[in-house]
Amino acid sequence: MGTKPTTLALLISAMLCATSVNAVAAPTSTESIPSVSTESDVTMDETIVVIGRNQANPLNIAANVDVIDAADIEMSGASNLTDLLRGQSGIQVSDNNSGAVFSMRGFSASQAVNNTLILVDGRRLNNIDISAPSVESIPLNLIERVEILSGSAGVLYGDQAVGGVINIITKAPTQTAGGLQVSGGSFDTYEVKGDISGAINDTWRYFLAGSYNQSDNYRDNNDNETGSILGRIQYQTDVEDFYVEVNYFDNDRQAPGALTLAQYQDNPRQVASFSEGEYSHEMTTALRTGYQYQLTDVWALGADLTYSDSLTTSLLYGSAGRIERDLLSFSPKATAHYQLEHGELILVTGVDVSRGEADFDTLYIQRNNEQTMQSAYVQATVPLSSTLSYVVGGRYSEVTDDLSDQLLYPEGVELDNDAHAFELGLNYRPSAEHRFYVRANDNFRFAKVDEQAYTPLDVQGLDPQTGRSYEAGWDYITATQTLKINAYQLELEDEIVYDGSRTDGPYGGGANVNADESRRFGVSSSYEVQLSKDWLMGASYDYIDAEFTQGDNDGKALSWVAEHSGKVFMSYDFADNWQTFVEGIYTGERYMEGDNSNADDKLDSYVLTNLALNYRRNAWTASVRIDNLLDEDYVGTGYYSSYGNGYYSGTGRSFRITAGYRF
Repeated sequence: MGTKPTTLALLISAMLCATSVNAVAAPTSTESIPSVSTESDVTMDETIVVIGRNQANPLNIAANVDVIDAADIEMSGASNLTDLLRGQSGIQVSDNNSGAVFSMRGFSASQAVNNTLILVDGRRLNNIDISAPSVESIPLNLIERVEILSGSAGVLYGDQAVGGVINIITKAPTQTAGGLQVSGGSFDTYEVKGDISGAINDTWRYFLAGSYNQSDNYRDNNDNETGSILGRIQYQTDVEDFYVEVNYFDNDRQAPGALTLAQYQDNPRQVASFSEGEYSHEMTTALRTGYQYQLTDVWALGADLTYSDSLTTSLLYGSAGRIERDLLSFSPKATAHYQLEHGELILVTGVDVSRGEADFDTLYIQRNNEQTMQSAYVQATVPLSSTLSYVVGGRYSEVTDDLSDQLLYPEGVELDNDAHAFELGLNYRPSAEHRFYVRANDNFRFAKVDEQAYTPLDVQGLDPQTGRSYEAGWDYITATQTLKINAYQLELEDEIVYDGSRTDGPYGGGANVNADESRRFGVSSSYEVQLSKDWLMGASYDYIDAEFTQGDNDGKALSWVAEHSGKVFMSYDFADNWQTFVEGIYTGERYMEGDNSNADDKLDSYVLTNLALNYRRNAWTASVRIDNLLDEDYVGTGYYSSYGNGYYSGTGRSFRITAGYRF
């Protein structure tokens, strides 16, 4: 299914990129070059994203990219990132009452953790083990916009960029300003957020932000107390940009556990048997610094250095536990913008190096892993005419796991793996309103520490998961409407999954395995229309046909993937300062996670209806939002087991009142 020589992708990409760069030596015509930009260009044409590791207009990227900007965030009235992203760009949200997971392009909750890459200002938020990234660490008052790339991005981001990439861009104010926001609502929820920024002199400025949240939450024994602090200092001139940032996140949350079907049907809010008093407490400190220098009019050099240290203490499944993680990563890169006869050639090349360590200390697990990863990548976007361009690129990665586990590897073991990715795409813009693209992109992910140490007893290490994504799309954009249609096929082999039906795992039950080949075919569509100055309406629909294509489960549907999902919304501005927003988010039927043989019936489909009323007057803002207005009962996450399924309840109807002031 993919090219096998491990260095082929990178070599071909380098040669093609070099050939493209050599074209710069050709004389450049002094005649005016036709441009697709016209006075009718819409806001999307002015949007600049960095999800491609380089500033670019999303319509000039041969991929399906959506942007949720500050106006969209305010319009939704959402109070957290999970509510904001639910239903966006085909994202299916799973929540086990301890944190949300975002699935893109047909992955179950546990798989999505490692197949959807979450970035904060380009920094990986995903952990080196299978625990979900802590999206709660990013309060909405910090977010400038969210960039969503649907589909594989193995060349630019490598490991884990399989179903898609979500890049959360935080605010970087350039002026002296600040704000305070307080809110309260259902389940004794209280939250306060604040930020302040200012200029030290002409080139130096600072930004400070903090948030605190406490709530009893929907289920019993699910209280949380969460806080975060961010400090950044930045130096910026016309040719240099340097920053240092420190972030601390503390999340202490009780764990209500999984319910049996009888318990869920009787009272979905109750705590599970034997889970009373259980909790998980995460404390994370992240340090980040970066420097970018505009070497010439064409070339820019940059590098990011990040270190994060995390401690999680817990009482789960009746035993105390302690997990320590740290990750050091360094990512230098170079970008070039060459002006050719038909447009701009963009070259991005760099190296990603990381070293992470995870240490597990629980009643049943004594485990340590040190993981080292090195990658090199190159990508070029080359104009063939004023309306047509192609993108080509490659990446090669190596990983080493130095692993010890009291059961499987008591004497320790070193596991070495490598993987590569290659991409080729075409982007065609015949006019300002129309954009067409086709794209093929390899993807891969390496097994995490707790996956490598929880395999069948006769398996030493898991192979890398590899795959290839094919997609094509059409965007139609005018001043008042936007239509987007995308079709894709994602093929995977050696997919890393947990098989709960096995009996040869480390403790006699399930185990992580390289699964049989699978295939996901899907269609995504969305339409937005500005009916008038005051009315905005939109709808989206996503279809996913995800199934095994080999082995005992050949033809069976992949578990926890809803074949049909969609969203409709409406926004209406009335009076001078008021705006109302309503949305309905549909999730179709799906099998319980882990039910790969489709033995049980599907879970019921459901619709979540959310309503917001927003007010803005000068520097003051206020909003009221009601989530799950119709109080729909649904399963937030469910796990299949031959010993009995586990159900985590979705949150019932809740409201939040928020007031804020900017100065």
